[in-house]
Amino acid sequence: MINVNRIVPVQAIDLISLYGLILLQNSSNSGLTAAEAKYPGVFEIADATNVLIANEPVATCDFAEDVSAATIYFVPAYNYTGFTLNGATATISAGSDDVEADGRTLYKAVLATGQITITRAGF
Repeated sequence: MINVNRIVPVQAIDLISLYGLILLQNSSNSGLTAAEAKYPGVFEIADATNVLIANEPVATCDFAEDVSAATIYFVPAYNYTGFTLNGATATISAGSDDVEADGRTLYKAVLATGQITITRAGF
């Protein structure tokens, strides 16, 4: 049902699954794969051959030593602390968007040349 502000509420699907469906419509994300949390909000990325989407809000995300390039879409958890590279704090590229840990905004993090660039997806 559309409310007076012309907003259609999402009721039959969770927000992250909806984001995933939308991202799959973009041909550059045709290999989109869900990344599963090791613990609630804790992600460890050991293989990043496909574009990833975190299947729950991210508190921390660590890229393993063998991962030199990766793309992951994520929603930051309220307790979001950021990304690490093989356990060490990652360098965030200049010009990256600030991450608002609101539990709903979609971001894209791209690892390349030892740095992570974070951009807010959408508007």
